[in-house]
Order: sequence, then C-alpha cells, then structure tokens
Amino acid sequence: MRVIVIGGVAGGMSAATRLRRLDEHAEIIVVEQGDHVSFANCGLPYYVGGVIAERESLLLQTPDSLRARFALDVRTGAQAVAIDRDARVVSIRDMRTGAITREPYDHLVLATGATARDVFDAQPGAPVVSTLRTVDDVDRITLALADLPDAGRAMVVGGGFIGLEAVENLVHRGLAVTLVQHGAHPLSPLDVEMAALVVDELRDRGVDLRLRTSVESMDADGVHLDDGSTVTADIVIDARGVRPAASLAVDAGLVSGPTGGIAVDALQRTSDPRIFAVGDGVEKVDAVSAEPTLVTMAGLANRHGRTAADAIAADAGLLDAHPADALPALGTAIVGVFDLAVAMTGWSEKRLRDAGRAHRVIHAHPADHAGYYPGAERLTMKLLIDPSTDLILGAQVVGRRGADKRIDVIATAMQAGLTASQLSRLELAYAPQFGSAKDPVNMLGYIADNAATGLTDGIQWHELEAAVAAGATVLDVRSAGEHEAGAIPGSVNISVDELRESLDRLPAGELIVHCQVGQRGHTAVRLLRQHGRAARNLDGGYLTWAAGTRMLAADRTLEKESV
Repeated sequence: MRVIVIGGVAGGMSAATRLRRLDEHAEIIVVEQGDHVSFANCGLPYYVGGVIAERESLLLQTPDSLRARFALDVRTGAQAVAIDRDARVVSIRDMRTGAITREPYDHLVLATGATARDVFDAQPGAPVVSTLRTVDDVDRITLALADLPDAGRAMVVGGGFIGLEAVENLVHRGLAVTLVQHGAHPLSPLDVEMAALVVDELRDRGVDLRLRTSVESMDADGVHLDDGSTVTADIVIDARGVRPAASLAVDAGLVSGPTGGIAVDALQRTSDPRIFAVGDGVEKVDAVSAEPTLVTMAGLANRHGRTAADAIAADAGLLDAHPADALPALGTAIVGVFDLAVAMTGWSEKRLRDAGRAHRVIHAHPADHAGYYPGAERLTMKLLIDPSTDLILGAQVVGRRGADKRIDVIATAMQAGLTASQLSRLELAYAPQFGSAKDPVNMLGYIADNAATGLTDGIQWHELEAAVAAGATVLDVRSAGEHEAGAIPGSVNISVDELRESLDRLPAGELIVHCQVGQRGHTAVRLLRQHGRAARNLDGGYLTWAAGTRMLAADRTLEKESV
C-alpha cells in the first residue's frame, strides 16, 4: 500500500505516524511545502516574546528523525501542484529546482491547512509585515525585531487568538504595541460583556486599542487607518484570520462545502473514496447546529489525522473493529491574555441571537477556589442553555486562575449530553487550594436548575433598560457602601438583610433585583415572590451589567466618531 500525505504539522503528521503504527509495511510519503514538517505552531508567538528561549524547541521532528523512528519518506520543500484522480497520481514540484515528479498513490491524505485571507498593499519604506503561522514567519519577525531600537513600535492587525498572543509577546519584548481590530472588541467569539475583561487587561498593559478600525495602506509615513489616523510602526503582524487552503482539492474536482472547506464524512473521507482530508482546510460538523463549520484547532487536526489513518487501515483489512467516527466540533478554545485566561466552547449568545435560536443565559462570578484560602481569584462565567431541553449550547469563562479546567468540564458535559442542571450534580475534586465544595461548575448548575424549574426568573443586563421603561423598579439589595461605590441609575437601595422589615417601603410594580454578582439577588427574589411581589433577578448582578453597558457605551461613541 502506498500512501501520500500532503502537508505535515498536526493533521498530516498524526495521520502518517498513526498509519505507520497500524501498518509496518506501507510506503508512506509526506510532502511538505515548507522546510519544517513538524513544528509547534502554537508556540511560535512565545518564541517571538522570548518565553520559549530556544528555536530548536519549536522543531518537534525532522525528516531524519521521522525516517529513523517511523520509516517515513519525508520530502520538505516539495509542493503538490495537481492530483490526477483517475490515474491516482500526484504531481509534486521541487521548490528548489522547479522539477516536477509524478507519484502514484493508493490513498491520499490532504493536510493542506489554511492560508492568510489576503495581503496588505505596502508601499516602499513601509514597516516589515509578517503573518505568524510558520517557522519562517518567526525567523522573519525575530530578525526584524533584532534591528529595532529599544523604543520599537509594533502593530498587530486582528484581535483573534494569534493576534492576542502576538500582542502579549511583543509587549513582553518591550515594544509599544497597537492592536487594530475591525470589530467592536477583541476575540469576536466572546460576548461583549465577557470581552470587557479582555479590553481592560490589554489597556492596563499599555496596549493602544483601535477598535472598529481597519488598515487602509502602509508607506514610509506609517500605517494609515480608515478612521483617518496614522500610526508609526516598525513591524506589523498580520493576524486577520485565515481561509481553507482548499485549491488543490477543488482543482482536482473534490467537493467543497458552503464554508469553503473540503467536505468530508465522519471518517475524513472526501468525495473521492481514496482521498482523505484533515486539519484547518476541512469542514467540521458543528456540535450545536449539526451544520458545516470551520474550526481551526490543533486538537481537532490531530484527532482527525488519527481517524483518517484508521480508515485507511480499515480499508486494507488491518483493523478488527470499525474506526470511530469523528465527533461534531464544539470549538473549545483557550487563550492567554497576559495574566488572564479566556476560554470558550460552543456558541455565544450573539451567535444564538443572530441565528434566531431560543436560549437561556446565566452568569456567575465565583472564586476559583475557596475564598478563605489565600490567593482566590474571581472567575467570570457564562452559560448558554436550550430552554426546552436544558442542554448546554455554549460557555465562556474568563479569569486569572481556574478557567481552563472549568471550560474543559463544561465541554465534556456538552459532549456527553448532560443538561445544564446536571452540572450541579457533578462530583468534582475539592480541596480549598484547588476549588470549593460547591465548585464554580456546580454553581452554574444550581443557577441553571433554579431557572429551569421556575424557582427564579432572570433578566439580562441588556434587557434592563426596556424593563425600566415599561415601569419596573431596580432594587439594589447590596450594602449601602456597595451602592455608593457604583450603582445602576435610578435604583433603590435596600440591603437584603433589611428587606423583610422594609417590604412596605418598596414601590409598586415589578421589581428588578440585583446584587453584586447575583447570589444575594436570588435570595431577595425568593423572599419577595413569597410575599406576593413580582420580581426578577438581574443575571450576573451589577458586575455583569456594568461590564456590558460600559462596552456598549464605548462602542456607540466609536460609531458616532466614525460617521
């Protein structure tokens, strides 16, 4: 059996090495356009910042090491330029000499990845511009940075995962950094009130944030933005995102999907039964909608490479059991933003609203571990729930400690089909330095259960203005000191501990109750409803309302300035 894998790194190398473990006798050829077939692309920004000190640490395997351990024929500097499906032949160009060879295959694995959406039109004298996706990119960036003065300036265009990691590491190197983001806030998959924490962290670290802004051109005077400003920069990191590198597949007549990615089945098989595709250039099935989607995550690429290898081995009669189908993708992700961890899985509230899908939202702000144990840090958590089934549609967690394990628990619960209320019954590891007897994930479950059973009615921060306009009164049940430190305009302040004795002082009509994070508000709503009052709890309390309204106000200001 002769198998050609086009593309290395996560998906391609996982397919090649897994296949070797399953079939010692197969001829396996790996074709890689670049000079490095196996490198830690997720570590590239941290080498730029000096966190990873040695360049060699990024190079996980070489053609020689892969040949020695796995008997792989790895050809770097080789570009697959055409696939003849009828003849089952791949045409490969040697990037150094230009010579083209034709290689037959029994099975083909496409791991062509993704490519930058477009390139900037830079005039002579403009700053150095680079993406941050390959070892060659890193070499170009570090060379440019080495020649900069101590007071160097950098610009990062695009506030996604790579963009934020680039920002952090350029700041770590001592550069003044401007982040240009086309949208209203960095990390567009985050909902706006959750993104407020990211914006605060960036600004606290001295990052010059330019939101709802795009680059128009670059020249010797600097980078010209569409808001009319010009920013001086010595280097520009282009992190505006990627698109599937699917042209080789499309030119060969393979079916692509509505996202532009290569269409595959649950075993990564394309429309040609002898050709498989894995990685960032391939469509996945969305776990929430069951529709085609693009998810560019290394974990999925690795797993899908393994799936493709298993399917090839099964075709050859080498497996006793049918290979396991690839599961739908949740899009579980985490990124560091200086001292913050920002994690997400599934869909956001904005995406659900845009799709017209019914949903319930809950927020919580628990400590990452027991508050009496030193070093506890607040987590900001959000859960999106299907109100008819109580199934989890998505989650977001932001905090300085503990966000990673909470998002992983929720993602696992989603994959297992647990309901939001069942999170309250998960038995999770507890000691005071690691968590709480009621873990933050359990707390989300308790809130979800209260909402599902109708024990407490909630209202979202962005719904408050309309409720007040309809005649509701905002009741702040925090202490007088908390109210004085920051309050919702027009709110009435009666502490939850004084509420029973103050029922006759309450204004008529519906009450929207809030505390700092929602817990005291829930207690107050339960009290009020049992005394015959119509009351709803402001979900996430004052903290969530303040974050969301502040972000909306800033965005409205930007919109006015751009008119």
